[in-house]
Amino acid sequence: MPADRACLDTNILIYAFSQDKKAQPAKDIMASADVISVQALNEFAHVASRKLGMSWAEVSESIALIRGFCFNVIPIGTDVHEHGLAIADRYQVSFFDALMIAAALSAECDVLWSEDMHHGLLIDGRLRITNPFHA
Repeated sequence: MPADRACLDTNILIYAFSQDKKAQPAKDIMASADVISVQALNEFAHVASRKLGMSWAEVSESIALIRGFCFNVIPIGTDVHEHGLAIADRYQVSFFDALMIAAALSAECDVLWSEDMHHGLLIDGRLRITNPFHA
């Protein structure tokens, strides 16, 4: 397994394209990660259009930029879906967080960058949830 293979949760992407004080750290993390799930891209499109006020052209351009950094895009197929169900039950996380975790595991990541999930949680002995803004 590659060292420090990292996956991004949607909230990191949203911060990277915002005017928030967390924007620059989020951009730095995005530049160093190489994995993202289709779910994160879908959620980004929804939030960017509704909350960041981006046009669909801007959303598409932003997703192209994200995919330039995170060139390993993990689909959510039935295997990831089933693993997500098991993770949600075992770790008592939301189903959508569990899908993100299952996608990261399927890509053999050792870090999932997320502000929303439990900082420091180790999943299946090999994926660490890391909040980059945790003090």
